[in-house]
Amino acid sequence: MGRINSNIPAVAAGFQLGRSQKGLGVSLQRLSSGLKINRGADNPAGLIVSERLRSEISAVSQAIDNSERAINVISTTEASLNEISALLTDIQGLVVEAANAGAFSPAETDANQLQIDSAIDSITRIANTATFAGRKLLDGSLGYFTSGVDTASLANVLVQEGNFGTRSSIPVVIDVSQSGLQAELAFQASATGNATVSVDLQGPDGIITLSFPANTETNDIVQQINTVAESTGVTASANGYTTAGDPTTASGVVLRSAQYGSEAFVSVSLLNNSGAFDLVDRAGSAVSPGGTRVEGRNAVATINGAATVGRGLKLALKSFLLDVEVTLDSTFGTGNSEFAITGGGSLYQLGPRVNINQQETIGIQSMQANKLGSRLVGFLADLQSGASKALASGNFSQASDVVDEVVTQVSVLRGRLGAFERNKLQPNINQLQVLVENLTSSESVIRDTDFAEETTDLTRSQILVQAGTSILAIANAQQQNVLSLLGG
Repeated sequence: MGRINSNIPAVAAGFQLGRSQKGLGVSLQRLSSGLKINRGADNPAGLIVSERLRSEISAVSQAIDNSERAINVISTTEASLNEISALLTDIQGLVVEAANAGAFSPAETDANQLQIDSAIDSITRIANTATFAGRKLLDGSLGYFTSGVDTASLANVLVQEGNFGTRSSIPVVIDVSQSGLQAELAFQASATGNATVSVDLQGPDGIITLSFPANTETNDIVQQINTVAESTGVTASANGYTTAGDPTTASGVVLRSAQYGSEAFVSVSLLNNSGAFDLVDRAGSAVSPGGTRVEGRNAVATINGAATVGRGLKLALKSFLLDVEVTLDSTFGTGNSEFAITGGGSLYQLGPRVNINQQETIGIQSMQANKLGSRLVGFLADLQSGASKALASGNFSQASDVVDEVVTQVSVLRGRLGAFERNKLQPNINQLQVLVENLTSSESVIRDTDFAEETTDLTRSQILVQAGTSILAIANAQQQNVLSLLGG
């Protein structure tokens, strides 16, 4: 082997040295960057997967931030509602205090009215000023907007949640197959007869004993029953009973519960058997006055095709796409009523993908005084000076009913917001945090440098480079042996 034009051992040693140096360069790059994949050529498939994981981690992290911000919004809203609840509690106390007219002077009543006016103004001010980062919370801008509501058939509409998806509006179709009714009993006779009659009259609000002397006329019976209507929840009307629906037979007295539905009832118990007290139900069937209780009837309807049984006149549908509560007008019988939800609501993006399955909505109705309450009992603004339920009007019971209704509305909204935070937002954050942990772990396995393994490879590459350099020097030195053949 005396050839000098081609030094095969040197070529082989140089090739191996180049590979060792390349491996050393890779190890140095990975250790200095901390990444196993620094460019696509390092691991094309791994790069694709890791980039998708990085994108998903970013989206999930933002979803966590969104949920935490939503909690801040809910907390701010709930704090404002707490102040409104405190003011309503004060208003209720002032109404009850003013009702103690025997021990309360007109000047004190005026002072209470002044305080009520101030509290109501404060509630409206809170509704108009409660904000989060410039977003008004209680002025109704976060409530849902409706169009086409027929007030002749629907006394109240409350949309609590509506998911629009790709729709510009949500149609709502209510098909009432059974109307809600009051509990009803009737006296067929127009007078009590020749003997005194004593009865226990009971309704949803209480029970009271009434005595009707012999030959008490219909109008006197009606007057006595209506005088204590606030204590029983039962009202009376004359000439309201018709045999088999024949208006020419109208006579006697009809007793009706003020409320509608199965929770409303009328009960008449005869305390002595000396008098005649003939009772019939709505259908005209005889009813024993020995203690029979007659109940009202709940409305039955479908909302957007889903069956629902009402609570009196109230109907509710709770589903993923729509959470709505409507109150039928007392004059509405059976048939259809339609309206549309055209916008509004407060939408929160709680998942890493922008679609309806990973979004939640909630409606926050206006807390202004003229919006708190309902058409059935009245509105909070009706308690202000000069309004129909101001203290000067003497309608203390009606004013108290309005405050009760408003307290219920505010407390229900606070409960819904609390449930939204506790049952949706907080669990969502916990689940997403676990998801981020697992995604990050998966991305790290693919992309991050294992320093224990890489330092081992670095040491190996360093040794191979040093050894390769030495071998290449030896291979090049072997060419000098040819000179000995030339006598050098």
